[in-house]
Amino acid sequence: MKHWLGLALGLCLAAGAQAHEGHAPAAAPGAPVAEPVAADGTRDAQTYFTDTQLLTQDGQPVRFYSDVLKDRLVLLNVVFTHCTDACPLITRKLRDVRAALGEELASQVTFITLTSDPLNDTPAVLKAFTQKQGVESPNWLFLTGEQANVELVLARLGHLSASPEQHSTLLIVGDVKAKRWSKIRPDAPVAAIAERLQLLSMPVAGR
Repeated sequence: MKHWLGLALGLCLAAGAQAHEGHAPAAAPGAPVAEPVAADGTRDAQTYFTDTQLLTQDGQPVRFYSDVLKDRLVLLNVVFTHCTDACPLITRKLRDVRAALGEELASQVTFITLTSDPLNDTPAVLKAFTQKQGVESPNWLFLTGEQANVELVLARLGHLSASPEQHSTLLIVGDVKAKRWSKIRPDAPVAAIAERLQLLSMPVAGR
């Protein structure tokens, strides 16, 4: 697990950088929309991220690392379905990001949305949310589960919060296999988020 300390620190700093406050704040002039998250590599990412069992919006049990993250190009974010401002806005923005990628590249990216409110956001509630937001996709997972399990996963991502409303709105993108990660402000332009995913999809030199 010690090999993931750099990643853990980066993700925890990301969580504290921008909490849910309704609408995402505007970026400061000249501020980067994406920042790299340090990751020195590891022989055991499964140990760090854990194989905690969660449930998809279809009620399917999944192991967080082995079934959700392993060897994938991912974009992760956190929402709760009773939110009426930032969460729906960000969800729809990610729908636009997926469209901007084009179908070929979009099919290579797994979008992962975790709830910060597992007590209320059951699989059925998440399913209804995906339908309302128009984000039903075979490679877009909305995850919930037992509260302790969800909190453990959110903690490993640096997104654990004191209440659902205080969750971080920062996006996390990662090439899990190559151990490359970035955090992105949710108010970044759609094109900038899509470009970051495109860059992560490119082969790493020397691999």
